[in-house]
Amino acid sequence: MDPLSQGLLGASLSQSASNRPRFVVAGVLGLLSGLAPDLDVLIRSSHDPLLFLEFHRQFTHSLLFIPIGSLICALLLHPLIAKKRDFSFKQSWLYCTLGYATHGLLDACTSYGTQLLWPLTNERFAWNSISVIDPLFTLPLLIVLAIALWKRSPAIARVAFLWALVYPTLGMLQRDRTERAGWQVASERNHRPVRLEAKPSFGNILVWKVIYEDDGRFYIDAVRAGQKLTVYSGTSVDKLNVEEAFPWLGQGSQQAIDIARFSWFSDGFVALSQENNQHIIDVRYSIVPNELNALWSISLSQDAADNEHVTYLTHRISSKEDRQRFYDMLFGRSLDEHAQHGHTRQ
Repeated sequence: MDPLSQGLLGASLSQSASNRPRFVVAGVLGLLSGLAPDLDVLIRSSHDPLLFLEFHRQFTHSLLFIPIGSLICALLLHPLIAKKRDFSFKQSWLYCTLGYATHGLLDACTSYGTQLLWPLTNERFAWNSISVIDPLFTLPLLIVLAIALWKRSPAIARVAFLWALVYPTLGMLQRDRTERAGWQVASERNHRPVRLEAKPSFGNILVWKVIYEDDGRFYIDAVRAGQKLTVYSGTSVDKLNVEEAFPWLGQGSQQAIDIARFSWFSDGFVALSQENNQHIIDVRYSIVPNELNALWSISLSQDAADNEHVTYLTHRISSKEDRQRFYDMLFGRSLDEHAQHGHTRQ
Protein backbone atom coordinates (compact mmCIF):
# COMPACT_ATOMS: atom_id res chain seq x y z
CA MET A 1 0.00 0.00 0.00
CA ASP A 2 1.16 3.57 -0.52
CA PRO A 3 3.05 5.26 2.37
CA LEU A 4 0.30 7.81 3.10
CA SER A 5 -2.30 5.09 3.65
CA GLN A 6 0.09 3.05 5.78
CA GLY A 7 0.95 6.00 8.00
CA LEU A 8 -2.67 7.09 8.40
CA LEU A 9 -3.79 3.59 9.32
CA GLY A 10 -1.02 3.27 11.91
CA ALA A 11 -1.99 6.63 13.39
CA SER A 12 -5.69 5.74 13.47
CA LEU A 13 -5.15 2.61 15.57
CA SER A 14 -2.67 4.18 18.00
CA GLN A 15 -4.92 7.20 18.49
CA SER A 16 -7.94 4.93 18.94
CA ALA A 17 -6.20 3.41 21.97
CA SER A 18 -5.01 6.73 23.40
CA ASN A 19 -6.65 9.43 25.49
CA ARG A 20 -7.04 13.15 24.84
CA PRO A 21 -3.77 14.30 26.54
CA ARG A 22 -1.70 11.70 24.66
CA PHE A 23 -3.62 11.86 21.39
CA VAL A 24 -1.17 13.81 19.23
CA VAL A 25 2.01 12.02 20.31
CA ALA A 26 0.31 8.62 20.08
CA GLY A 27 -0.67 9.49 16.53
CA VAL A 28 2.87 10.50 15.59
CA LEU A 29 4.29 7.28 17.06
CA GLY A 30 1.68 5.20 15.25
CA LEU A 31 2.16 7.02 11.97
CA LEU A 32 5.95 6.67 11.90
CA SER A 33 5.82 3.06 13.05
CA GLY A 34 3.19 2.34 10.42
CA LEU A 35 5.64 3.57 7.79
CA ALA A 36 8.69 1.78 9.18
CA PRO A 37 8.29 -1.70 7.60
CA ASP A 38 8.71 -0.23 4.12
CA LEU A 39 12.29 0.69 4.95
CA ASP A 40 13.02 -2.74 3.50
CA VAL A 41 13.02 -1.05 0.07
CA LEU A 42 16.54 0.07 0.97
CA ILE A 43 17.72 -3.53 0.72
CA ARG A 44 19.05 -3.46 -2.82
CA SER A 45 22.08 -4.56 -4.77
CA SER A 46 23.77 -3.04 -7.79
CA HIS A 47 24.82 -6.56 -8.82
CA ASP A 48 21.53 -8.40 -8.19
CA PRO A 49 18.52 -6.55 -9.65
CA LEU A 50 16.00 -8.99 -8.11
CA LEU A 51 17.25 -8.76 -4.54
CA PHE A 52 14.67 -6.12 -3.62
CA LEU A 53 11.87 -8.40 -4.86
CA GLU A 54 12.91 -11.01 -2.31
CA PHE A 55 13.19 -8.64 0.64
CA HIS A 56 10.38 -6.16 0.03
CA ARG A 57 7.38 -7.25 2.13
CA GLN A 58 9.47 -9.97 3.75
CA PHE A 59 10.76 -10.04 7.34
CA THR A 60 9.78 -6.44 8.20
CA HIS A 61 6.20 -7.24 7.20
CA SER A 62 5.93 -10.55 9.04
CA LEU A 63 3.43 -10.81 11.89
CA LEU A 64 6.13 -12.57 13.88
CA PHE A 65 8.44 -9.56 13.50
CA ILE A 66 5.96 -7.06 14.99
CA PRO A 67 7.40 -7.19 18.55
CA ILE A 68 10.93 -6.68 17.24
CA GLY A 69 10.09 -4.05 14.65
CA SER A 70 7.95 -2.06 17.05
CA LEU A 71 10.66 -2.28 19.74
CA ILE A 72 13.19 -0.81 17.32
CA CYS A 73 10.74 1.99 16.53
CA ALA A 74 10.17 2.66 20.22
CA LEU A 75 13.88 2.71 20.99
CA LEU A 76 14.37 5.37 18.31
CA LEU A 77 11.20 7.41 18.72
CA HIS A 78 10.73 7.42 22.50
CA PRO A 79 13.73 9.66 23.30
CA LEU A 80 13.10 11.87 20.27
CA ILE A 81 9.37 12.43 20.63
CA ALA A 82 7.66 10.86 23.63
CA LYS A 83 10.01 10.99 26.61
CA LYS A 84 9.98 14.77 26.87
CA ARG A 85 6.17 14.62 26.95
CA ASP A 86 6.10 12.33 29.99
CA PHE A 87 5.46 9.08 28.15
CA SER A 88 6.88 5.96 29.72
CA PHE A 89 8.83 3.65 27.45
CA LYS A 90 6.08 1.02 27.75
CA GLN A 91 3.51 3.52 26.55
CA SER A 92 5.68 4.47 23.59
CA TRP A 93 6.24 0.83 22.73
CA LEU A 94 2.49 0.17 22.91
CA TYR A 95 1.65 2.92 20.43
CA CYS A 96 4.53 1.91 18.17
CA THR A 97 3.31 -1.68 18.27
CA LEU A 98 -0.22 -0.67 17.29
CA GLY A 99 1.07 1.39 14.38
CA TYR A 100 3.58 -1.21 13.20
CA ALA A 101 1.08 -4.08 13.42
CA THR A 102 -1.24 -2.54 10.82
CA HIS A 103 1.32 -2.45 8.03
CA GLY A 104 1.68 -6.05 6.92
CA LEU A 105 -2.03 -6.77 7.18
CA LEU A 106 -2.92 -3.80 5.00
CA ASP A 107 -0.31 -4.82 2.44
CA ALA A 108 -1.74 -8.34 2.38
CA CYS A 109 -5.07 -6.84 1.28
CA THR A 110 -3.42 -5.91 -2.03
CA SER A 111 -2.43 -8.29 -4.82
CA TYR A 112 1.34 -7.74 -4.63
CA GLY A 113 2.02 -10.46 -2.04
CA THR A 114 3.24 -10.16 1.57
CA GLN A 115 5.20 -12.75 3.57
CA LEU A 116 3.06 -12.53 6.69
CA LEU A 117 4.38 -15.73 8.27
CA TRP A 118 8.09 -15.43 7.48
CA PRO A 119 10.31 -17.29 8.50
CA LEU A 120 7.86 -20.16 8.93
CA THR A 121 7.03 -19.94 5.24
CA ASN A 122 7.91 -17.67 2.33
CA GLU A 123 4.35 -17.82 0.99
CA ARG A 124 3.20 -14.43 -0.31
CA PHE A 125 -0.29 -13.68 1.00
CA ALA A 126 -2.39 -11.57 -1.37
CA TRP A 127 -6.07 -11.18 -0.51
CA ASN A 128 -6.80 -9.10 -3.63
CA SER A 129 -9.30 -6.80 -1.96
CA ILE A 130 -7.80 -3.35 -2.55
CA SER A 131 -5.45 -1.64 -5.00
CA VAL A 132 -1.99 -0.55 -3.86
CA ILE A 133 -3.23 3.04 -4.32
CA ASP A 134 -6.92 3.79 -3.81
CA PRO A 135 -8.15 7.35 -3.12
CA LEU A 136 -11.52 6.06 -1.91
CA PHE A 137 -9.69 4.27 0.88
CA THR A 138 -7.14 6.95 1.70
CA LEU A 139 -9.05 10.24 1.43
CA PRO A 140 -11.84 9.36 3.93
CA LEU A 141 -9.15 8.08 6.29
CA LEU A 142 -7.27 11.37 5.96
CA ILE A 143 -10.36 13.54 6.40
CA VAL A 144 -11.68 11.70 9.45
CA LEU A 145 -8.24 11.68 11.10
CA ALA A 146 -7.90 15.41 10.45
CA ILE A 147 -11.19 15.97 12.25
CA ALA A 148 -10.09 13.67 15.06
CA LEU A 149 -6.87 15.66 15.42
CA TRP A 150 -8.75 18.95 15.49
CA LYS A 151 -11.10 17.62 18.17
CA ARG A 152 -8.40 15.55 19.95
CA SER A 153 -10.94 12.72 19.86
CA PRO A 154 -10.01 9.03 20.16
CA ALA A 155 -13.64 8.21 19.34
CA ILE A 156 -13.40 9.90 15.95
CA ALA A 157 -10.07 8.15 15.34
CA ARG A 158 -11.92 4.87 15.87
CA VAL A 159 -14.28 5.86 13.05
CA ALA A 160 -11.25 6.23 10.78
CA PHE A 161 -9.95 2.82 11.81
CA LEU A 162 -13.41 1.34 11.26
CA TRP A 163 -13.37 2.70 7.70
CA ALA A 164 -10.01 0.98 7.20
CA LEU A 165 -11.75 -2.29 8.09
CA VAL A 166 -14.95 -1.70 6.14
CA TYR A 167 -13.42 -0.72 2.80
CA PRO A 168 -11.24 -3.84 2.27
CA THR A 169 -14.23 -5.91 3.34
CA LEU A 170 -16.26 -4.28 0.56
CA GLY A 171 -13.34 -5.10 -1.71
CA MET A 172 -13.55 -8.77 -0.73
CA LEU A 173 -17.25 -8.82 -1.58
CA GLN A 174 -16.49 -7.21 -4.94
CA ARG A 175 -13.67 -9.67 -5.53
CA ASP A 176 -15.95 -12.63 -4.87
CA ARG A 177 -18.62 -11.26 -7.24
CA THR A 178 -15.98 -10.79 -9.90
CA GLU A 179 -14.53 -14.26 -9.47
CA ARG A 180 -17.99 -15.79 -9.90
CA ALA A 181 -18.34 -13.89 -13.17
CA GLY A 182 -14.90 -15.12 -14.21
CA TRP A 183 -15.80 -18.74 -13.56
CA GLN A 184 -18.98 -18.30 -15.59
CA VAL A 185 -17.03 -16.81 -18.51
CA ALA A 186 -14.56 -19.70 -18.37
CA SER A 187 -17.44 -22.18 -18.36
CA GLU A 188 -19.00 -20.53 -21.42
CA ARG A 189 -15.67 -21.00 -23.20
CA ASN A 190 -15.63 -24.68 -22.19
CA HIS A 191 -12.57 -24.04 -20.08
CA ARG A 192 -11.80 -25.68 -16.76
CA PRO A 193 -9.33 -23.35 -15.04
CA VAL A 194 -6.75 -24.84 -12.72
CA ARG A 195 -6.82 -21.49 -10.96
CA LEU A 196 -8.65 -18.18 -11.31
CA GLU A 197 -8.05 -14.87 -9.53
CA ALA A 198 -9.63 -11.43 -9.60
CA LYS A 199 -7.45 -8.42 -8.82
CA PRO A 200 -8.57 -4.79 -8.41
CA SER A 201 -7.45 -2.45 -11.15
CA PHE A 202 -5.58 0.73 -10.32
CA GLY A 203 -7.17 2.99 -7.71
CA ASN A 204 -10.60 1.38 -7.30
CA ILE A 205 -12.64 -1.69 -6.39
CA LEU A 206 -15.12 -1.27 -9.23
CA VAL A 207 -13.15 -2.55 -12.26
CA TRP A 208 -11.27 -5.82 -11.85
CA LYS A 209 -8.73 -7.85 -13.76
CA VAL A 210 -9.60 -11.55 -14.00
CA ILE A 211 -6.86 -14.04 -14.82
CA TYR A 212 -7.33 -17.76 -15.13
CA GLU A 213 -5.12 -20.61 -16.32
CA ASP A 214 -6.41 -23.37 -18.56
CA ASP A 215 -4.39 -25.94 -20.52
CA GLY A 216 -1.12 -24.05 -20.18
CA ARG A 217 -2.53 -20.68 -21.18
CA PHE A 218 -3.53 -17.53 -19.27
CA TYR A 219 -6.82 -15.83 -20.15
CA ILE A 220 -7.24 -12.19 -19.16
CA ASP A 221 -10.54 -10.31 -18.93
CA ALA A 222 -11.94 -7.27 -17.14
CA VAL A 223 -15.11 -7.07 -15.08
CA ARG A 224 -16.90 -3.93 -13.95
CA ALA A 225 -18.60 -4.94 -10.71
CA GLY A 226 -21.27 -2.27 -10.47
CA GLN A 227 -24.92 -2.93 -9.75
CA LYS A 228 -24.62 -5.27 -12.71
CA LEU A 229 -21.53 -7.17 -13.76
CA THR A 230 -20.14 -6.12 -17.13
CA VAL A 231 -17.49 -8.39 -18.64
CA TYR A 232 -14.91 -7.06 -21.10
CA SER A 233 -13.33 -9.98 -22.89
CA GLY A 234 -9.61 -9.60 -23.22
CA THR A 235 -6.65 -11.55 -24.45
CA SER A 236 -4.67 -14.69 -23.72
CA VAL A 237 -1.07 -15.82 -23.70
CA ASP A 238 0.83 -19.07 -23.25
CA LYS A 239 2.19 -19.75 -19.80
CA LEU A 240 5.97 -19.59 -19.77
CA ASN A 241 7.73 -22.81 -20.69
CA VAL A 242 11.37 -22.12 -19.94
CA GLU A 243 12.76 -25.10 -21.86
CA GLU A 244 10.86 -24.17 -25.03
CA ALA A 245 11.43 -20.42 -24.77
CA PHE A 246 15.14 -20.60 -23.90
CA PRO A 247 16.61 -23.91 -25.10
CA TRP A 248 20.09 -22.40 -24.84
CA LEU A 249 19.74 -21.56 -21.14
CA GLY A 250 21.96 -23.49 -18.76
CA GLN A 251 19.94 -25.16 -16.00
CA GLY A 252 22.24 -24.01 -13.22
CA SER A 253 22.99 -20.58 -14.63
CA GLN A 254 22.20 -17.41 -12.71
CA GLN A 255 19.64 -16.41 -15.33
CA ALA A 256 17.79 -19.71 -14.80
CA ILE A 257 17.83 -19.10 -11.05
CA ASP A 258 16.54 -15.56 -11.61
CA ILE A 259 13.64 -16.85 -13.72
CA ALA A 260 12.61 -19.05 -10.79
CA ARG A 261 12.88 -16.08 -8.41
CA PHE A 262 10.79 -13.86 -10.69
CA SER A 263 8.18 -16.61 -11.11
CA TRP A 264 7.96 -16.99 -7.31
CA PHE A 265 7.48 -13.24 -6.95
CA SER A 266 4.81 -13.28 -9.69
CA ASP A 267 3.01 -16.28 -8.15
CA GLY A 268 3.63 -18.23 -11.35
CA PHE A 269 1.74 -15.75 -13.54
CA VAL A 270 4.63 -15.39 -15.99
CA ALA A 271 4.69 -15.46 -19.77
CA LEU A 272 6.95 -14.62 -22.66
CA SER A 273 6.52 -11.06 -23.90
CA GLN A 274 4.75 -10.86 -27.25
CA GLU A 275 6.95 -7.90 -28.24
CA ASN A 276 10.32 -9.37 -27.28
CA ASN A 277 11.01 -13.08 -26.98
CA GLN A 278 13.89 -12.41 -24.57
CA HIS A 279 11.58 -10.77 -22.01
CA ILE A 280 9.52 -12.54 -19.34
CA ILE A 281 6.52 -10.58 -18.06
CA ASP A 282 4.36 -10.63 -14.94
CA VAL A 283 0.86 -10.88 -16.40
CA ARG A 284 -0.91 -9.85 -13.17
CA TYR A 285 -0.74 -6.10 -13.77
CA SER A 286 -1.58 -3.72 -16.60
CA ILE A 287 -3.11 -0.25 -16.86
CA VAL A 288 -6.03 -1.54 -18.94
CA PRO A 289 -7.19 -4.60 -16.97
CA ASN A 290 -8.18 -6.81 -19.91
CA GLU A 291 -4.88 -6.27 -21.72
CA LEU A 292 -1.42 -7.75 -21.42
CA ASN A 293 0.80 -4.65 -21.19
CA ALA A 294 2.88 -5.70 -18.19
CA LEU A 295 4.20 -3.17 -15.69
CA TRP A 296 7.48 -5.02 -15.18
CA SER A 297 9.53 -7.80 -16.70
CA ILE A 298 12.97 -9.40 -16.78
CA SER A 299 15.24 -9.56 -19.80
CA LEU A 300 17.57 -12.43 -20.64
CA SER A 301 20.66 -12.48 -22.82
CA GLN A 302 21.97 -15.51 -24.70
CA ASP A 303 25.45 -14.01 -24.53
CA ALA A 304 25.44 -13.69 -20.72
CA ALA A 305 27.96 -15.61 -18.66
CA ASP A 306 26.70 -18.31 -16.31
CA ASN A 307 27.09 -16.03 -13.30
CA GLU A 308 25.35 -12.99 -14.83
CA HIS A 309 21.93 -11.85 -13.64
CA VAL A 310 18.92 -10.98 -15.75
CA THR A 311 17.95 -7.34 -16.24
CA TYR A 312 14.89 -6.04 -14.39
CA LEU A 313 12.70 -3.65 -16.40
CA THR A 314 9.70 -1.47 -15.56
CA HIS A 315 7.07 -0.40 -18.10
CA ARG A 316 4.88 2.17 -16.40
CA ILE A 317 4.36 4.65 -19.22
CA SER A 318 0.75 4.55 -20.35
CA SER A 319 -0.64 6.16 -23.48
CA LYS A 320 -3.58 8.54 -23.60
CA GLU A 321 -5.55 5.80 -25.33
CA ASP A 322 -4.76 3.32 -22.53
CA ARG A 323 -5.96 5.75 -19.90
CA GLN A 324 -9.10 6.53 -21.87
CA ARG A 325 -10.01 2.84 -22.17
CA PHE A 326 -9.50 2.42 -18.45
CA TYR A 327 -11.63 5.48 -17.60
CA ASP A 328 -14.39 4.32 -19.90
CA MET A 329 -14.51 0.98 -18.12
CA LEU A 330 -14.41 2.70 -14.75
CA PHE A 331 -17.32 5.01 -15.51
CA GLY A 332 -19.32 2.41 -17.40
CA ARG A 333 -19.29 4.27 -20.69
CA SER A 334 -20.23 2.49 -23.87
CA LEU A 335 -17.31 2.12 -26.24
CA ASP A 336 -17.46 0.99 -29.83
CA GLU A 337 -14.34 -1.08 -29.34
CA HIS A 338 -15.82 -2.67 -26.24
CA ALA A 339 -19.37 -3.07 -27.46
CA GLN A 340 -18.42 -6.16 -29.41
CA HIS A 341 -16.74 -7.72 -26.36
CA GLY A 342 -18.62 -6.45 -23.33
CA HIS A 343 -21.71 -8.13 -21.98
CA THR A 344 -23.74 -7.57 -18.87
CA ARG A 345 -24.76 -10.02 -16.16
CA GLN A 346 -27.37 -9.66 -13.49
